[in-house]
Amino acid sequence: MSDASNDPPTDLLTGCDAIAKHLGWTTRQVKHRVATGELPTFRTGRTVCARRSTLAKHFAAQEAAAAARGG
Repeated sequence: MSDASNDPPTDLLTGCDAIAKHLGWTTRQVKHRVATGELPTFRTGRTVCARRSTLAKHFAAQEAAAAARGG
């Protein structure tokens, strides 16, 4: 039997709780940003999902845009 806590993380984050934990945000913050379209997410049925790699690219692009603006 394998212990799930020792398994390497997958690229897929399933649910707002998992996304929030990954980002260090509250679930409420994630739900708000999903509702406003500020986070690159998708749904599988009623479940909100995101990819770690897509979130990393999203925030890297935001960081680059801020740096280009001088902020």
